[in-house]
Amino acid sequence: MTELTRRSMLAGLSAAAVLRPDRAFAAWPERNISMLHGLTAGGGVDVSARLVADGLSRRLGQQIVVEPRPGAGGTLAAAQVARATPDGYTLGFIPSGHAVTAATYKSLPYHPTDDFTIVGQAIEFPFVIVTHPEHPVRTVSDLVKLARERSTPVLGGVPGAGTPQHLLIEYFSRLAGIKIQAVTFRGGNQALTELLGKRLDFLIDPPIALIGQIRSGALRAIGVTGATRFTSLPDVGTIAEAGFPGFSITSWMGVIAPAKLPADIAARLNREITALVAEPVVAERIRTMGSEPKSGPPDDFKTRIAADVARWTKVIADAGIERI
Repeated sequence: MTELTRRSMLAGLSAAAVLRPDRAFAAWPERNISMLHGLTAGGGVDVSARLVADGLSRRLGQQIVVEPRPGAGGTLAAAQVARATPDGYTLGFIPSGHAVTAATYKSLPYHPTDDFTIVGQAIEFPFVIVTHPEHPVRTVSDLVKLARERSTPVLGGVPGAGTPQHLLIEYFSRLAGIKIQAVTFRGGNQALTELLGKRLDFLIDPPIALIGQIRSGALRAIGVTGATRFTSLPDVGTIAEAGFPGFSITSWMGVIAPAKLPADIAARLNREITALVAEPVVAERIRTMGSEPKSGPPDDFKTRIAADVARWTKVIADAGIERI
């Protein structure tokens, strides 16, 4: 064998090695990436997904295209992510409703954690409890006192049966030993209309849906559900401060991918999300939307999802809510 022939063979072997499956993702990403979510376009989840996708597009050097796939409580989009090829070109953006549907549905075409690669959390926020400005209730303590004194239940509006807001009311009413009737609507706007019409005592929703009207004085915020006061509403007390130590329920959003995503891609995505939400401009945009930047290791996010599934499953059982 001549030296030239030997070199040609080695070059061919090296080229073949580049094409081996275990090295197929070395150049990722080489084309556009799809990011699916299960809510409607223009809503809070969609806006948040586009913020994260735009930042990751810039950091990765390839476009991430957000694709809303609403239906069945977000399960259609999640199922599509679970079935996708784990090559890094299909991602999912999930809100905490991902855990709620796992608790409220009798069966799903996927396991909420095991059938996905949990990439990482990006956003977190508490829920806000609001009344109309003329309501006598000004704090969560006032609300509890009213519920204990009144012969009929206080009325709390929620944007649908089996939503996180609905389950949160069920959870808190049992914790506080009070009667609250959750009044369900087809969306938060209907509940808000009823509250402003003084036909409800309060409603619970994410800050992004309420903060503008709180700041304008059209609504009065009486409490937040996180462990600490919310940065965007520093004068509003927590439920824990109202006499329920340790109370903390927050909502989250984050990124998932199909199970068995190559570890190097998953690790890079997590690093980029962590760096992205730490960027001052991006962090400020998240806060402007009524949320907080929040990232961390994938295992922490996976544990969080599983804990929420367990909590809401128990709440549903305790409240006797029929599973879908």
